[in-house]
Amino acid sequence: MQPGTKWRIAGTAELALTLALAAAVPSALAQDRALSASLAEQKASDEASIKSQKRVAQLADQTTDLQGEYRLTLQKLDRVRIYNNHLQKLVNEQETLKADVGRQLEDFQVVQTEIVPLMFDMIESLDQFINLDMPFNVEERRDRMDTLRALMEDPDVTVSERYRKIMEAYQIETSFGRDVEATKGDLEGREVEFLRIGRVLLAYQTADRSETGFWNKTTGQWEVLGDEFRKPITDGLRIARKQAAPDLLMMPIPGPEAAQ
Repeated sequence: MQPGTKWRIAGTAELALTLALAAAVPSALAQDRALSASLAEQKASDEASIKSQKRVAQLADQTTDLQGEYRLTLQKLDRVRIYNNHLQKLVNEQETLKADVGRQLEDFQVVQTEIVPLMFDMIESLDQFINLDMPFNVEERRDRMDTLRALMEDPDVTVSERYRKIMEAYQIETSFGRDVEATKGDLEGREVEFLRIGRVLLAYQTADRSETGFWNKTTGQWEVLGDEFRKPITDGLRIARKQAAPDLLMMPIPGPEAAQ
């Protein structure tokens, strides 16, 4: 081979290599750009995916919170519904009670119209009874009747309280028929001791025991007793004062009148 030919071959080979390299460089650059673009796209996709996951997580948390609030709201609504039902029952009961009270007031007006005259009659009957009774504790009993009459004229005193006081007075008068009492008092300007045995006997005895007498219910007057009753009345006074034990005593008690 001639030297010139050898250089031509070598030059041709170098030229071919240079052309090949020249052709390969743009291709490699293109691949690098494509890879970089792919990596950038992947990175953008990953970032978008991360953002999406975060958003999904936020939405999930918000959904959980909303569900909790919803359940709490339902519970509050149930409580409000129960409370409203309770209030409605109370309102219904109050309406029923109001109607009952209205009827009771109407009945009370009727009863009051009937009972007030009855109470006046009861006071007058008790007053007449005291006037006809034996004259013991006269001032106390008169004051009680005056109090009853004043109560009937007092607008601040209820009908029930007036009635209670009248019944209390009747009970007190009834109790006088069951007890034994010794009291001191004045009789025609003299200080004496009175012995009352229920409503059966009202006797007296002077402080010096010189005179003993009793209230004669038949004549409506005080009468002096004989000396035979002095000791029994003295013993009766001691028994009434609880200074002696109960005993059988001879008392000036008149027997029942014979039927005419």
